[in-house]
Amino acid sequence: MSSQRLFIRNGFVVSMDPEIGEIPNGDVLVEDGVIAEVGRGLEVGDAEEIDATGMIVMPGFVDTHRHTWQTPVRGVLPSCTLDHYFAVMLGSVGGHYRPEDVHIGDYAGALEALNAGVTTLLDWSHISNTPDHSDAAIQGLQDAGIRAVYAHGMPTGGEWWSLSDLEHPEDIRRIRDTYFSSDDGLLTLAMAARQPGNVNADVAKHDWALARELGILISVHVGMRLHNLHYTPVKDMHDLGLTGPDVCYIHMTDLTDEELDIIAETGGRASIAPYVELLMGHGRPPTGKLLARGVRPSLSVDVVSSVPGEMFSQMRTALVYDRILEFTDTPDEAFAPTITHRDVLEFATVDGARACGLDEKVGSLTVGKQGDIVLLKTDAINTAPVVDPIGTIVIFSDTSNVDSVFVAGNAVKRNGQLVGHDLKGVFRKLDESRNYILGEGGLLPDWAAESATPA
Repeated sequence: MSSQRLFIRNGFVVSMDPEIGEIPNGDVLVEDGVIAEVGRGLEVGDAEEIDATGMIVMPGFVDTHRHTWQTPVRGVLPSCTLDHYFAVMLGSVGGHYRPEDVHIGDYAGALEALNAGVTTLLDWSHISNTPDHSDAAIQGLQDAGIRAVYAHGMPTGGEWWSLSDLEHPEDIRRIRDTYFSSDDGLLTLAMAARQPGNVNADVAKHDWALARELGILISVHVGMRLHNLHYTPVKDMHDLGLTGPDVCYIHMTDLTDEELDIIAETGGRASIAPYVELLMGHGRPPTGKLLARGVRPSLSVDVVSSVPGEMFSQMRTALVYDRILEFTDTPDEAFAPTITHRDVLEFATVDGARACGLDEKVGSLTVGKQGDIVLLKTDAINTAPVVDPIGTIVIFSDTSNVDSVFVAGNAVKRNGQLVGHDLKGVFRKLDESRNYILGEGGLLPDWAAESATPA
């Protein structure tokens, strides 16, 4: 469903724009995919009208780091360590992926995101085993109709990850010319880069220069707590002249204070994934340390091989864990946390858009931005009654409350159902892909192997 003029009326508008704020019984008009008016009692004719009574009208969530290709092996490592994850996913499982497995992973993973109100994601695609794998990932995102930053990465395999002398695949030039000659589409391009330590200094300088030649965002994992590993990746980057405002740093859990200062001083962007960081042992999410330096973090899912693929879990984990860090050693010192539910909603929307370089397009319901909008049901047993709409979003809502989702004014979910997709076919392909990948890796559960065996 699409419309040149879309009028959403009588919802509780949570704009995430400080000049607009929250508007009970508010309206939003979208024209040709762009937000044209936000207010109350708007007089609009000749438009597709949606009655949002009993709903919150909000901008779509922005997930700033997801390895979407891993969707076919959802839950294969539900409580692993980071070392175990690297050994299984990059050392084994990723090497068994065919292009068709990447396609269904990105397609189904993007649909999962849209279903949960995530209208923009950065797809950190380190499954570029061949050019066909890369093409399949891009096609999957296109087929889903999501807004995405496709972050082209390297193939799987250990030779790419430990002081590697292998430069970023040159195929990124073909991808730029073929799919991203313009930056005005739903999909834009970034580089999924490797930190110094994963590569030697010459390779790091080469890869950063390549990304900057192409004029694209650089997204890089840094500072994860790995067993027996002591290093300073951001300091090393800075010493090599690589830091800057075009770099988005992921995790940052084990960085020194000096390195966090460097990120702030060089205008770096930040993405944390609190659920997986605490689960796998990456380290403590540096939320408060970043905020103290004036760096607004964004939120990400990371891997559905271990983590739920929606933003509600991320927001709540970020909120609760940062407040835990404010516990005192004695009741004689008052508990005085600073982070709030509004902060984490900003992380998941406006700050996410900024981290992806899309803040002029998405992240808030602001006139002139794209019509990426979510309608969240509040007349539901887990959300009614509403007292604080931002609290309703962050504390009480889940994917079941996501009634409708629009990307550039086009409906991708309506009345609780994804629009225009053969989900039975999607599920069948996911099962087939799971059986092949995990079967090749010796990880397929017996019950799944039995059900996959022809009669």
